[in-house]
Amino acid sequence: MSLAFENISLTLRNRKILDDVSGLFKRGRVTVILGANGAGKSSLLSCLAGLRQPQTGRITVDDRSIHEMEGKERGRLIGLLPQRPDIHWNIDVKTVVGLGRLPHSGRWGMNAADHEAVARAMETTDCTGLAERKVLRLSGGELGRVLLGRVLAGEPQWLLADEPLASLDPAHQFDVLDKLKNYAAAGNGVVIVLHDLTQAARCADDIMIMKDGAILAAGSRDDVIVPDIMAQAYGVEVQISTSDNGEPLVVPVRRLR
Repeated sequence: MSLAFENISLTLRNRKILDDVSGLFKRGRVTVILGANGAGKSSLLSCLAGLRQPQTGRITVDDRSIHEMEGKERGRLIGLLPQRPDIHWNIDVKTVVGLGRLPHSGRWGMNAADHEAVARAMETTDCTGLAERKVLRLSGGELGRVLLGRVLAGEPQWLLADEPLASLDPAHQFDVLDKLKNYAAAGNGVVIVLHDLTQAARCADDIMIMKDGAILAAGSRDDVIVPDIMAQAYGVEVQISTSDNGEPLVVPVRRLR
C-alpha cells in the first residue's frame, strides 16, 4: 500500500538533479512536496510516474518495480498531472478527459464503464459544462481543471500532481485541494508539488521538503512546517499562526540571505 523510491539519482546535461534520494508515500494520505525552485520536485514526480529513468535506484508500488510493469498497468496505478499542459491539438474537452481511460480501454475502445468514469471525472472537476468546448480556447484555469479531470478519469491508485493550483482562482484552488483530499480519503495515494506554504499546511497529512536535489526533511505537517526548516529550505523567516476558523497560516516575512 505504498509508493517507494530508494537511492534515486538523476543527472541531466551534466547536472545532478536528484542526489541519492529515498522516501515512501502511503495510500490514504496527502503528501505535499515543498522546496525552492530547482530543488528537484518536478523531476522526482517524473521519475515516480515512469516518465524519466533515473541512473540509479528503484521505484516500487507495493514492492513491485514500476519499470518491470507494462505501460498500461503502470498507467492504471499511477496518474500524473503535469506542471505544463501537454495539449497540442484543438480537440473538445470530453475527448481530452476521455484520454485518461486509455490504460483501461480494450481494443474496441471505451465501454460503458469508461464513459461513466469520464462523466464522473468531469462532474468532479466542474467540467461538464465545458464538454463541447475546444481545449485551445479555454482559459488557463479551465484547462487546469480539464487536465485534472483527465487524470481522475483514469482512477489511478496514485495521483501525482505538479503545481495543480497554477492558473486557478482562489475559489477553484480550494475546490481542487478538497477534491485531492477526498481522493486520498477514499484510499488512494496523493502526492502534490506546491509552492504556497499555507495551502500546503492546510491540505497535507505529510510534508517532504527538497533542497538541491536532496530531501531536507520529511514527516508530519506539524513536524516539518516549522521556522527553522523553512529557513533552511527557502532562506526566509516565516510566521506560523492560525486563522479564525482554525486553519494554519504560514507567511514569509523577510529574506534571511
